[in-house]
Amino acid sequence: MNFRATGVAFVSFLFVVCVRPAEAGSPVWKVTDGKGGALHLGGSIHALRRTDYPLPPAFDVAFKKSDHLVFEDEEGKKEAEKIFQTAEYPRGDSLKKHVDPRTYAYVVKVFSLLGAPEAAVAKYRPWALTMMLWSPSNDLGVEGYLLKRARATKKPVSGLVSTREHYAVFTGLTDRQAEGVLLLNFIPREGASFDQMVRAWKRGDADRLWRETHDSYSDYPAFGERLLEARNRRWMPKIEGYLRSGKNYFVIVGMGHLGGPGGLLKLLQQRGYRLEQM
Repeated sequence: MNFRATGVAFVSFLFVVCVRPAEAGSPVWKVTDGKGGALHLGGSIHALRRTDYPLPPAFDVAFKKSDHLVFEDEEGKKEAEKIFQTAEYPRGDSLKKHVDPRTYAYVVKVFSLLGAPEAAVAKYRPWALTMMLWSPSNDLGVEGYLLKRARATKKPVSGLVSTREHYAVFTGLTDRQAEGVLLLNFIPREGASFDQMVRAWKRGDADRLWRETHDSYSDYPAFGERLLEARNRRWMPKIEGYLRSGKNYFVIVGMGHLGGPGGLLKLLQQRGYRLEQM
């Protein structure tokens, strides 16, 4: 899921699905409807290292063939700034009054190790603190790279949803719910290393990336559903509209949204679209 930090410093219709073996694939699929409609669907990792570049060649192919790029949300900087104005509690209120004392003590300790004093941490709501932990510290992610290319070539860019709806995944939580999500960040888990995740992403192993994301919410499955499958279902009408538009769209979302039984690849398959992994 892609959250842009703002204001604070704060991841086949009547056709057979055709997918190459994962070892020979890429994180980009061509989707067609059998009536001339087509688009490219790319899975991203929101934060990469310089050593992870260049991107798989399929990204360049899809970019050059596209008329329009679509990310998870609109690039609404002003709207994001308004949303983050609600990240802080009103004067006289603080995080300490809204979460368990043990949560508060642990969060303050963690952020102190990151160089943030208690006074700075205490003024933020739980969802804002989670976004601080999640936000990439650089712009080397797939979206950032493609956005720069789009601007350089004056290619139109839009989002599957508005900035406000995108952030509502977090801002729509109660403090208690958001506290639960915040605590998930501190649970030690066994999982793939970042190098393994990048390798799986480069070969287009969408189910592997979905499984890693899904398993990370095993203690709070309702939020996992809110973050992934529920958003996938809301995006589908937009994606189908792009297929009928007569234009060449390149849609880029977090790789975790593509795999699994409720992923975009499966949803497209169930609607009869043809998928070809590039």
